[in-house]
Amino acid sequence: MRPMNPPITEWSGRSVWLIGASSGIGLATAHALHAAGARVVVSARQEALLAEFVQAHAGAHAFTLDVTDAQGMRHVAEQVQALQGLDVVVYCAGYYKSVRATAYSLPEMLQHQAVNYTGALHMLDAVLPSLLQQGQGHLSLISSVAGYRGLPQSLAYGPTKAALIHLAEALYMDLASQGIGVSVVNPGFVATPLTAQNTFEMPALISPAQAAQAMLQGWARGLFEIHFPKRFTRWLKLLRVLPYRWYFAIVHRATGL
Repeated sequence: MRPMNPPITEWSGRSVWLIGASSGIGLATAHALHAAGARVVVSARQEALLAEFVQAHAGAHAFTLDVTDAQGMRHVAEQVQALQGLDVVVYCAGYYKSVRATAYSLPEMLQHQAVNYTGALHMLDAVLPSLLQQGQGHLSLISSVAGYRGLPQSLAYGPTKAALIHLAEALYMDLASQGIGVSVVNPGFVATPLTAQNTFEMPALISPAQAAQAMLQGWARGLFEIHFPKRFTRWLKLLRVLPYRWYFAIVHRATGL
């Protein structure tokens, strides 16, 4: 199968900026990329955790960043560009709280939107001009299988992840001809501080390190969508195409909600 993106198989010397890399998938991916020889820059709000990463990874750099701050995003992007250029930008920032319509919370809905989606728009505003000018690079958005279709307890989270998938699709169609790769990462359940909140059984739960390796494998294959673990995500892809009557019945039977 022909790659949809230029495959990234060699990381040595490649500049990678990971946004939302103080824990979970972002941190694990930063570890993996540094081990592969990439020049890694990590950003997040938690300065102490970023400092720990830099101390443990020679040559790495960190810039504290709140993704909801558009001006701050532009400022950090300029610093990264001046420091080592921009080859790959990975948007890993995420926020999750279980929300149902029976306990609707507008502040929670808007917080999910601000971090999970609007933050990605801030990132694009900050890096697209540079990537377009240089005519190369790669953008990767960390979404979720929760964005495939509506799910119980995902009233706030799911729509933001669906928006990221849609955004990545549109970006790919606009940027492929400009020499810029675009990928969207749709994990199933990964053991992170976000999923630790869940009180239900999480099928096919994997570690952040396993998620990071799946992402590197997907980038090496030039994939547009990177989803994992396959034993779980393939079933969700099947559910994605079912008629609503069947889909709602199956989800209700599986979750009791």
